[in-house]
Amino acid sequence: MSAPSPGPFDDLAAFRALAAGRLGSFEHTTVPDAPGLRRAGVVLCAVEHDGVPSLILIKRAYRGRNPGQWGLPGGGMEDGETPEQAALRELHEEIGVTAGPADVLGRLDDFPAASGFAITPVVVALDDPGPLAPSPDEVHSVHHTSLRKLAADDTPVWVPQPGGGRLLQMWLGPEWRVHAPTGAMLWQFREVVLLGRSARVADFAQPDWTRH
Repeated sequence: MSAPSPGPFDDLAAFRALAAGRLGSFEHTTVPDAPGLRRAGVVLCAVEHDGVPSLILIKRAYRGRNPGQWGLPGGGMEDGETPEQAALRELHEEIGVTAGPADVLGRLDDFPAASGFAITPVVVALDDPGPLAPSPDEVHSVHHTSLRKLAADDTPVWVPQPGGGRLLQMWLGPEWRVHAPTGAMLWQFREVVLLGRSARVADFAQPDWTRH
């Protein structure tokens, strides 16, 4: 009897095939243009780390926009760019990783951030990202979380709020809790891509400190 084929949590090629199929049939939403709205693109970049498929996250530098916050590589669009082009450019500028259009597997919903940005999450898989070269002006540190951890039942934690509603925290480690907007995009990636479930996140609550 032949051994079973590796699954998407254990093999990057298997993840790529799964993600391309699910994102190909996913009808993403786009935040409409509005006065004062700014647009940005971020990358959910899957690579092999410690032998398993993982996503790259960053902790932003303790200065500038979103100081010290958890995030995905990415940033604002420049004139003439698409969100995908902006996301891939920022991936290279922030952590030294180069990806092209052929590496893009699809995208998720735009997230209307409280900071005034509509953020487009782009999903990428890279067999060989090369050595990371984080920009000290923008990135304090680079981290990886395995796809298996993202899919685990105990990773999303919903915290009741005093005024009603619940706040999502993605618990990726003992001291590693990621809130919306980044946490919302990770949650939709988990639900849509990893677990094959329908999920929308535009109404997810955002902590006040993410507005800056």
